[in-house]
Amino acid sequence: MSTGPAWSKKLRDEIGKAVIGQDAVVERLLVALLAGGHVLLEGMPGLAKTLLVKSLGSSLGVLFERIQFTPDLLPSDVVGTMVFQPKTGEFTPHRGPVFANLLLADEINRAPAKVQSALLEAMQERQVTIGGQTHLLPSPFFVMATQNPIEQEGTYPLPEAQTDRFLFKLLVAYPSASEEASMMQRWGQITQQPALSAVSSGPELLALRSEVDKIHVSPVVQNYILTLVRATRALADNPDASARRLNFGASPRASLALYQSGRALAWLRGLDYLSPGLVQELAPDVLRHRLGLTYEAEAQEITSDAVISQVVATTPVPPA
Repeated sequence: MSTGPAWSKKLRDEIGKAVIGQDAVVERLLVALLAGGHVLLEGMPGLAKTLLVKSLGSSLGVLFERIQFTPDLLPSDVVGTMVFQPKTGEFTPHRGPVFANLLLADEINRAPAKVQSALLEAMQERQVTIGGQTHLLPSPFFVMATQNPIEQEGTYPLPEAQTDRFLFKLLVAYPSASEEASMMQRWGQITQQPALSAVSSGPELLALRSEVDKIHVSPVVQNYILTLVRATRALADNPDASARRLNFGASPRASLALYQSGRALAWLRGLDYLSPGLVQELAPDVLRHRLGLTYEAEAQEITSDAVISQVVATTPVPPA
């Protein structure tokens, strides 16, 4: 059985053949795979978000599908539809691209509400309904979605019920100067990206989850997770409306996400227990899309990350 650091290194080395930098984002994607969660990637155009997810699928050796979301997309374009067979005179289900192990929902905020609703069932239930019949999705199954933070025209903001089902919301930043220079040197004269090999597999990933389940989480760390999440709800319950920064805090899914992803991150780094430091490290990625900022907070340009930093700084840290 692979150890966490060794498994992480072989995947990161393979992905690194196609993607330079973004080490922190890659680690979070591996955490999401181990925790069985979906990921929302947000970043400016041209930051290799699509290439990163595609490279991850190639390195894992799983069935990868990509859907380019557009305003005219229909639910049947995602989940599939019933197709009439003239020879038999019957309708048979035609499965859509959602029947994959790793689904890339590119520019998900361009999809209308009906399409988002269809994807919601797949993300939460790991199944879809076609022609009144329920069809189970492959295992493992992950949705990794991208969205552009600056595009507004022709977009449909994701509702809270949808964003809450993402384990992480990751912010993809620009590469450093040295990383960007490496990109020019490596690919300046090459028209195609290098072919990647499968260094892991879906069955191996599923088997590794039993290793993650062995990571110890002490009662004090469990209580620390609960305290952090419930502190966001306390901010939303502030009776002083002028000082209130949140309309609503994080849901119980946030507590589960911190618990599950914390154990996965500990395993990847070769630890056998979850520490408060790892919880603090994961808090922004787990919580930023689960907080509802007030209009006044947005007007003052207060971000979710700033609120999370405040919560982490003011919550007593238990001994490791």
